[in-house]
Amino acid sequence: MRNLLVTMRYDGTHYHGWQVQENAVTVQQTFQDALEKLFGERLPVTGCSRTDSGVHALMYCCNFRTESAIPCEKLPYALNAHLPDDIGVYACKEVPMDFHARYACKGKRYIYKIHNSPFRDPFAMGYACPYRPNLCAELLDAQAKDFIGTHDFAAFAASGGSVEDTVRTVQDACVYRDGETVCFEVQADGFLYNMVRIMTGTLLGIAEGKIPQGDIPKIIDSLDRNRAGVTAPPQGLYLKEVFY
Repeated sequence: MRNLLVTMRYDGTHYHGWQVQENAVTVQQTFQDALEKLFGERLPVTGCSRTDSGVHALMYCCNFRTESAIPCEKLPYALNAHLPDDIGVYACKEVPMDFHARYACKGKRYIYKIHNSPFRDPFAMGYACPYRPNLCAELLDAQAKDFIGTHDFAAFAASGGSVEDTVRTVQDACVYRDGETVCFEVQADGFLYNMVRIMTGTLLGIAEGKIPQGDIPKIIDSLDRNRAGVTAPPQGLYLKEVFY
C-alpha cells in the first residue's frame, strides 16, 4: 500500500467546490471518477481544503492510498488522460502512510483578482470580480496590512462554518495592481469559511467610503460579522499555494 500526494490546478467555474455533494458536480467527485477509471476501484481522497462553488485553484493538494505500482512520475499523465480539460494534475509523490493533506498543511496563500476597468473584459468574466470605479492599490495595500497578525477573525467568517476556534495567524497581506487587475493576496496558517472573500469585500467597502480607513482592527476586535464588508463574489478567488 502506498500513500500518494497529488498536486493539481483547476478552473472551478463549472464545479460546486471541492467537496463531494449530493446532486452537484464537484472537483473531488470528478477526480475520484478519474481514479476509478485508472485503478478500477473507488478510492477515498483527502483534500487540503474545501473551496466554494466557482472558486479556482492554481495549486491544490490531495492524497489517497493505493496498491497500484504506477510510478509517481507517470501518474499525472495517466490521471490527466481521464480528467476533463479544466482539471490538470502536474505532480505526484509518495508520502508517509499517516500523511493527511488537510491536517499536515502548515498554511495557504490565496489571491483575489479584481478586474478594475470601466469597460467589460469578456476574457476576465468568471476569473475576476468586475469593479468599475478606480481603485487605489496603494491605499488598499496599507489597509490590508492591518489583517497581519494572530487575531480572532470571527467578524470575517460567514455563517455555516463548522469550526469553533476562529483564531488564525495571517503572515502576509498585500494589494497590488497588474494592469487592469487589482490583486489581493493573503497568506495564513488557516482560513475560515469565506474569510478571504469577506476580507476583500471589506477592502472594497473602504475604497467606497462605506467603511472608514483604519477600521479593520476595530472590526477584528468587534467579532461582529455585520461590521465587516460584503462577501465578494467567488469567481475572483484562487487558492494560490499550499504549504507543508
